[in-house]
Amino acid sequence: MDAYLGLFFSAFLAATLVPAYSELLFASLIAAGYDPLALWLWASAGNTLGSAVNWALGRYLLHFQDRRWFPFKEKNLELAQEWFQKFGVWSLLMAWLPVGGDALTFIAGVMKIRFPIFLVLTAIGKAARYAILLGVLESLS
Repeated sequence: MDAYLGLFFSAFLAATLVPAYSELLFASLIAAGYDPLALWLWASAGNTLGSAVNWALGRYLLHFQDRRWFPFKEKNLELAQEWFQKFGVWSLLMAWLPVGGDALTFIAGVMKIRFPIFLVLTAIGKAARYAILLGVLESLS
């Protein structure tokens, strides 16, 4: 159970604004013989929940955008909002991307995307990423 929880927290951190990666742990646990379906579920759940933290930060901490510690500069925030408006809520299916995915989930909170829609679209993208990774790893073994 410790391996699954470790993967959950690794995937959780990887989805937040904290720089972390869960793919290596995922691959090593697959190689060690852990249940692939269980690993997929734990990683997908952790990664989705981490994205929900970003959504909440975007939703509730925007009034701190003038503070030095705020993770996005005003110009970058405006550009991200324009991009999100251009591509819409369906862009959340791309929240799994290693570059920009975390910011996308944050911006979804800023844009006040309804949480159920956010959660479903983000979960689909995150689960698909781990499913593809699992498929690649299975084909290599």
